[in-house]
Amino acid sequence: MKKINLKNILKKTFKKKKSSKKSTKKTKKVLKNSKIKKVQKKTKVKKLKNKLKENLLNKKKSKTTESSQLKQENLKSIKASDQKPEIKKIKTQETEKKEYKLKDYVVYPKHGVGQITEFKKINIGGIDVEVYILKFEKDKANGMVPVNKQSNLRPLATVNQVNKCISILKSKPKIKRSMWSRRAQEYEAKISSGKIYDLAEVVRDLNKGDDLMVDQSYSERQLFEKAYERILSEFQIILDLSIEDTQKKLDKALKRNLELHSSNPVQKIEATTTDTSEDLENPA
Repeated sequence: MKKINLKNILKKTFKKKKSSKKSTKKTKKVLKNSKIKKVQKKTKVKKLKNKLKENLLNKKKSKTTESSQLKQENLKSIKASDQKPEIKKIKTQETEKKEYKLKDYVVYPKHGVGQITEFKKINIGGIDVEVYILKFEKDKANGMVPVNKQSNLRPLATVNQVNKCISILKSKPKIKRSMWSRRAQEYEAKISSGKIYDLAEVVRDLNKGDDLMVDQSYSERQLFEKAYERILSEFQIILDLSIEDTQKKLDKALKRNLELHSSNPVQKIEATTTDTSEDLENPA
């Protein structure tokens, strides 16, 4: 039989107990650490969720604030538009020195020759405006031109200008090869300019002599008659002649309707004046 060593046995038993205690301590530490980690993870997740919720809420709040601001701005703009603008009432309009006197003949480009019959002060929209009253005998109508816009009027041409116009009427017509619509616009612009030389050029270019009714279209004839009547009325006042005599002088320069004048000159005058009576109502 071997000898039993008590010391060895005791050592072994105590060692085992110590090791078991150490292992339990380690396991406890691991468990604690795992629990702590789990708790930390949970707290992190909660924090992230809270942050996301806060971000969403902030976005919603910003959107609501932006929408409310836009609504307020729209309301302000609507209110501003609803509010009537302040109008500074001017009692009298600025005027100029009158260049023309009563009973003077002037040319108003859109309507032709007119005579100043009166000076008036008219109230337009709470503003006193000083105007010329013009009488257009040919159209049997009256017109008003403010004194501060008298630059739109022009005095009658001189005798020298009339002589130059007659020389223009006698010269050869200058007809462009462009489309009629474009040429018609140019002729209309010349007529509405009111310049005596431009009127003479239109009459010269659209004159067809004795074949007026055959060779001319309706629009050409209308433009011709409009320019012809304007220049005829101005020549009559400047030269102080009757309508028949001034028309003879014009037609002689244009070499047209010479036989008609010898037979009955009044018929031609009536034919040319009927179509132009609407020009004042629908000016170019």
